[in-house]
Amino acid sequence: MSLNSTPSANRIHIGIFGRRNCGKSSLINALTGQALSIVSDTKGTTTDPVLKAMELLPIGPVVFIDTAGLDDEGELGQLRITKTYQMLNKTDIALLVIDSSVGMTVEDENILKKIQDKQIPYLIIHNKCDLPEKSTLSLAEHTEHTIEISAKTGFHIRELKEKISTLLPKDVNGTPIVSDLISPNDFVVLVVPIDSSAPKGRLILPQQQTIRDILDANAVSIVVKDTELKETLENLGKTPRLVITDSQAFKQVSEIVSKSVLLTSFSILFARYKGNLDTVTQGAFAIDQLKDGDTVLISEGCTHHRQCGDIGTVKLPNLLKKYTQKNLHFVFTSGEEFPSDLTKYHLIIHCGGCMLNEREMKYRLRCAKDMNVPITNYGIAIAKMNGILERSLEPFTHR
Repeated sequence: MSLNSTPSANRIHIGIFGRRNCGKSSLINALTGQALSIVSDTKGTTTDPVLKAMELLPIGPVVFIDTAGLDDEGELGQLRITKTYQMLNKTDIALLVIDSSVGMTVEDENILKKIQDKQIPYLIIHNKCDLPEKSTLSLAEHTEHTIEISAKTGFHIRELKEKISTLLPKDVNGTPIVSDLISPNDFVVLVVPIDSSAPKGRLILPQQQTIRDILDANAVSIVVKDTELKETLENLGKTPRLVITDSQAFKQVSEIVSKSVLLTSFSILFARYKGNLDTVTQGAFAIDQLKDGDTVLISEGCTHHRQCGDIGTVKLPNLLKKYTQKNLHFVFTSGEEFPSDLTKYHLIIHCGGCMLNEREMKYRLRCAKDMNVPITNYGIAIAKMNGILERSLEPFTHR
């Protein structure tokens, strides 16, 4: 996979924070050498967080998060500030931009405390050091976390890039998707249902990434619809090492695939990839504890047009009601709409999180843990309710 095609969830997310007109957008332009962001002397040019996928040498593929000013005003301004703070949940590296002619303000100190509380690697960037009225950092203020620059003239931009590179997380996406479970020349069958909820003319991101990881392992990927799976396996001429299915076809696929063949789902693979397999496996057992009147949150990390057979809003609720035989209430969220208060929910069922970076997925898991709410994911929940959870986890014990 080329750097230009690296999925957003696999890129380092660099959040740019600061007051209005401190030079956040100018900084992004200076770092990338391109006019990606609108620059204006008018305060509040950036109103909502804007994510820009770029290549930042010498770091590689990144996503810049350009946020609204911390000193925005009015009722709408407060909503924008709230959005800015929410961006911390997906930020791998935080850059706090200070206007050197103004110095550190209360707004800057408040978000810096949040950055430190969340243990996000950060730099405090004193911009506009080319201005005659700039304040000079005292010796005590010069630390490993600070640097003086001019986004306008390019002063210290190269040094800033070098500082950013030292903050790179060491363990982002350190676990392969599937390549460590297979060997060269193994056959891996991927079951991809094509129904009304499937995107037209393309595979979804987890399927694409899994195929690429199989190819990188010098194994053979065979992609088939669920309706052609039985005939494909009969005609294959070789027993596959592993079958990976879309969660919604788990039951029928498990009935077709021999017990001697390892079987799992895309969402289970991605739970391991994101580092949360143990947590979501444990959370699935809360399904058996649901009672009449309990509320279940079903959350997706991406936004899409929901079809009549949507897995999140239709198939999962129907399966839960049939399995538990309880009168349950359901709440649905997607994209960045993850509730800050989870206490009213008795169970959270999350998608595989392929569109979320590792930090944001872990943030959601931590929120659930802190509020004592069990959380699982689509594939684990479906496997549990179909009595095949133990089988779906076998690939990780046969390594």
